[in-house]
Amino acid sequence: MIKKERKRTYFLLLLYSKCDLVENLLNHIEFPSDLRQLKIEQLPQVCKELREFIIDESSRNPGHFGASLGTVELTVALHYAFNTPEDRIIWDVGHQAYGHKILTGRKNVFPTNRKFGGLSGFPNPQESEYDSFIAGHSSISISAAMGMALAAKSKGENRKIVAVIGDGALTGGEAFEALDYAGGSNADLLVILNDNDMAIDANVGGLHQYLVDVITSPFYNKFREKTWKASEKLSQFGPDFRDFFKKLGRGAKSLFFKESNLFESLGFRYFGPVDGHNVFQLTRTLQDIQNFSGPKILHICTQKGKGFKPAEEEQTEWHAPRKFDKETGEMIPLPDKDTIPPKYQEVFGETLLELAQKDERVMGITPAMATGCSMNILMKAMPERAFDVGIAEQHAVTMSAGMAKEGMIPFCNIYSTFMQRAYDQVIHDVAIQDLHVIFCLDRAGLVGADGVTHHGVFDIPFMRTIPNMIVCSPLNEVELRNMMFTAYSGKHPWVIRYPRGNGEYLKWRSELTLMKIGKAECLREGEKVAVLTIGSVGNTALKAIDKVCCETGKMAALYNMRWVKPIDKDIVKTVSEKFDTIITIEDGVLAGGFGSAVLEVLQETNFKGNVIRLGIKDEFVPHGTQQELYKLCGYDSENIENQIRISLNK
Repeated sequence: MIKKERKRTYFLLLLYSKCDLVENLLNHIEFPSDLRQLKIEQLPQVCKELREFIIDESSRNPGHFGASLGTVELTVALHYAFNTPEDRIIWDVGHQAYGHKILTGRKNVFPTNRKFGGLSGFPNPQESEYDSFIAGHSSISISAAMGMALAAKSKGENRKIVAVIGDGALTGGEAFEALDYAGGSNADLLVILNDNDMAIDANVGGLHQYLVDVITSPFYNKFREKTWKASEKLSQFGPDFRDFFKKLGRGAKSLFFKESNLFESLGFRYFGPVDGHNVFQLTRTLQDIQNFSGPKILHICTQKGKGFKPAEEEQTEWHAPRKFDKETGEMIPLPDKDTIPPKYQEVFGETLLELAQKDERVMGITPAMATGCSMNILMKAMPERAFDVGIAEQHAVTMSAGMAKEGMIPFCNIYSTFMQRAYDQVIHDVAIQDLHVIFCLDRAGLVGADGVTHHGVFDIPFMRTIPNMIVCSPLNEVELRNMMFTAYSGKHPWVIRYPRGNGEYLKWRSELTLMKIGKAECLREGEKVAVLTIGSVGNTALKAIDKVCCETGKMAALYNMRWVKPIDKDIVKTVSEKFDTIITIEDGVLAGGFGSAVLEVLQETNFKGNVIRLGIKDEFVPHGTQQELYKLCGYDSENIENQIRISLNK
């Protein structure tokens, strides 16, 4: 089998090298229908040009780079072998779908990728009919594909459904739930397992090791391939005879080989492993697989960052790099670290290490975001105290609960948008038992170019409604440190939410200090108007108030509330007695958020004045820079200034 494949590939490459090449094939491809007009011998040239296009554009307009380079051949093969968009392709997380976007009518506008008003960085059905399903969070593709396959069958439609999922995303619980259900069905579904040994950081866990074992077992794979082919030939004697032979083959495999194919045991017909960078083999395999009915899985092996040496060698760093020189592979230098404040995530990582050095009970847990949240700092210094559990938020939360139940102090760091995936575990496993788990929600608020699927704007409403929960948000990185220290020293479940980006101070490493839980602070005394803020947006409000005062001589009061739950009722009641207008500002949704919490207290005081709430209305927010999105949502510096001026002049 392997020798035959090598001979065929050599023949096609020889044919390809001798055929008349059309310069810039990619320029003649607007949609997959154009791609399918080419000869298969021309596909390597398309792959070469597509890879160069992604490198060229990403060097000027940064985005998710390495994963899309790794799926170039797969993307070309899929659109060549299948009749898209009639056939559905569901990409599990759009990190790997840049080539897909370029081949599906968006090549000319690709320079707008992740920019305000431009293309989304992830597949989105509102953007193109070729984007079968939105794909910003991982592990959803097989479930969505299963639903589409069943719908097609019910409607009598003869379309093919393909889910493309990475080995990192396969660690998510929903992926296993979908595999279990799909394998027991007769749905005509193809799952492509894109195995590149990486998520953002290196993959972890038993599934990762299992896939390594499958890839490195040529005897098992050769035996499995022959068994399946023989069973198909025997189908002419009837389904019972064929099924008996398949079962006999599985039994013999288990007897002679230590490997037992997980996917086959779930009811999938397994193909592979296949070289994911051999476009000929991929295309032929995809064309052949279409003739098999029922649930199927094609296991392909790829290299993240393929075709760009720096991205191949440093895959985590090049997952989503900044601007770079495509010729030298050098990233455009950042400003000197001594001249800009650190990122909030870096302050979290350094502070967590300090606390762990103080107390052996302190543990760190994250679901596949070790580098992104800077927990890699603790992992490097104390690897036995920090745990990357893979893309498994539910597991991360309940594992943290188990640690807390046994007297440890777990800091569970999950991006705000991904915490949504573990809400039941927060309530059932942590809050009901009143366990001392400290949730640090990175990327809270509007995150920028990652857009609608990644904005962390719902955590205040869904966390503050849970009994026993303490919810707070720091004004700056010094408060972040002190909130972490206060949470470590306290009891109950905690939520500390903080934004993406840099803080306020160059010299942030102050002595750790306990804060008074539920107590706000007054940053500016004023008259007529009181501004109440939660989190880092308070810095924007502070500058706006000072600017208005400088221009008009009138000063509004400013209160850094710090705590959403318990909220400082004394401060709110005092404000209600002294001021005519109260303005609340939050980097999150208004419905049920911080402003709603203030209104609940004001209702008790029978406040008769004017309340203005600034935040995100009842709508999803697109992608763009954070400043563009703050302006869109009405709580950028200019809008805050205008609101203060209007209120002061009433």
